[in-house]
Amino acid sequence: MRLNIHGLIDNAKCYHMVRQLRWAEGVECPHCHATEVVKNGTDETQSDRQRYLCRMCNRSFDDLTGTVVAGHHQPLSVWMLCLYFMGLNLSHRQIAAELELNETSLQEMTTILRNGIVAQEPTISAPRSPQKGGKMM
Repeated sequence: MRLNIHGLIDNAKCYHMVRQLRWAEGVECPHCHATEVVKNGTDETQSDRQRYLCRMCNRSFDDLTGTVVAGHHQPLSVWMLCLYFMGLNLSHRQIAAELELNETSLQEMTTILRNGIVAQEPTISAPRSPQKGGKMM
């Protein structure tokens, strides 16, 4: 008997987690950064994906607008599982098999995730060490 990993994670839980992480202080418009936002229904294809309307700029957005996974057709749970498997250091072939994707699609997903993670990394500069006499090297 083979365990179906898709059954362990559902989109509703993934979207709930995204909302908690992304908007811990409250929903903010990704376009103008206003907090005068109202719920505006859900996505037609993914009912757990909340839509919003900004009262300041009058633009619509959803839970994923402005994220690395916005505009892609795979369900959020597949993206989360892919990220999890990448963290386990599984090969592309293994991840593709687990997620029931072809390797080309998986390669595109992992590239998007890696590029997005690198783009979000904070820049850390090493402290400069003083030289003799209190002068910097």
